[in-house]
Amino acid sequence: MKDFVTEKIQSTNQKYLSRFLTEQAPAKLEKQLEEMNWTYLDMIHDREAKRGTFSPLTAMELSEVEAKKDEFYKTGLEAIKQCKVGAILLAGGQGTRLGFNKAKGMFNVGLTKELYIFEQLIANLKKVTDAAGVYVPLYIMTSEKNDTDTRAFFEEHAYFGYDKNFVKFFVQEMVPAVDFDGNVLVESEDSLAMSPNGNGGWFSSMIKAGLDQDLKAKGVEWLNVFAVDNVLQQIADPVFVGAVMESGRVSGAKVVRKADPHEKVGAMCLEDGKPSIVEYYELTDEMAEAKNPNGSLQYGFGVILNYLFRVDKLFAIADKQMPLHIVEKKVPYIDENGNAIKPETPNAFKFETLILDMVYLMDDCLPVEVDRRKEFAPIKNATGTDSVESARELLKENGIEL
Repeated sequence: MKDFVTEKIQSTNQKYLSRFLTEQAPAKLEKQLEEMNWTYLDMIHDREAKRGTFSPLTAMELSEVEAKKDEFYKTGLEAIKQCKVGAILLAGGQGTRLGFNKAKGMFNVGLTKELYIFEQLIANLKKVTDAAGVYVPLYIMTSEKNDTDTRAFFEEHAYFGYDKNFVKFFVQEMVPAVDFDGNVLVESEDSLAMSPNGNGGWFSSMIKAGLDQDLKAKGVEWLNVFAVDNVLQQIADPVFVGAVMESGRVSGAKVVRKADPHEKVGAMCLEDGKPSIVEYYELTDEMAEAKNPNGSLQYGFGVILNYLFRVDKLFAIADKQMPLHIVEKKVPYIDENGNAIKPETPNAFKFETLILDMVYLMDDCLPVEVDRRKEFAPIKNATGTDSVESARELLKENGIEL
């Protein structure tokens, strides 16, 4: 084991790792320790989220978008034709809450036929590529858990008619979990207890996979980042792209009007005067219910995890340390006596970066309102709100055969 790892284990009194000071660590675990960011351990003692002062932020409303729709579409489509726009599908999640133990994108939402989430998203993207006459470079972020399955699934289904030469996969970076005393947890004999580094880690994960070179080689200037769980997600939408480009801003966010003041979605806001996103649980009741003179909610535009970022700005912020969000979770581990422990209550900290912080670091952002019944059908639960059931109804409403 490298000297600096040995020194870190000793200086931080790592009780689950101390045995590797005298015995050989398995190669996989040794590599994890060498790549680990040990400064994370210092952060658990200062966990208070440091947010600035929030104030409301307006969006480009549907009526404004509609008035200039043709102009925006023309600008956006031209950029797509010139291969200036790429798309990032965040697909690292599993369908656990749906009772489905595979990549969420592999879930079948069809009723009388098979219609996979991945398939519907590709169909949404193909509407644009058919109109442009060119393929949009598509980068799919997987996780260590589902990478092999996801690649095989796309191969098995012939990429749902998309040109596989324009699809590249990369694996989300993982970070170790630690117990409340700062001890790095061990999951198995040859591995630390690792978890994904949050949805804000997609660009650093791309760079680690060497795909920054692909962006440069293709001349991609804008990246549209979107989540796997919204089957009505419109990708590389020329109107959205055109609106952001013509605004002169370096990022954009698709937003919908919140269904109610306390809907569990992040809302666009200003934070210390810069565009940002306030999480629903950070809004006080007073803020959530505050209204503008016309009766609309001051924090009434919810984000749907569909963002557009200018690539040169992404590279400019890539070297900055993204804010870390430290969350308490239940993490199974092996104790110092070799016993497998499955905790019933939260026992560990996980470290996550969030895409909302990327918006803040971008310095400016154009929120663009979209029709939630046409573009927002998240699948987070098996039944009820934001579920397979509600998404199916919206798919049918939009003329998609199930």
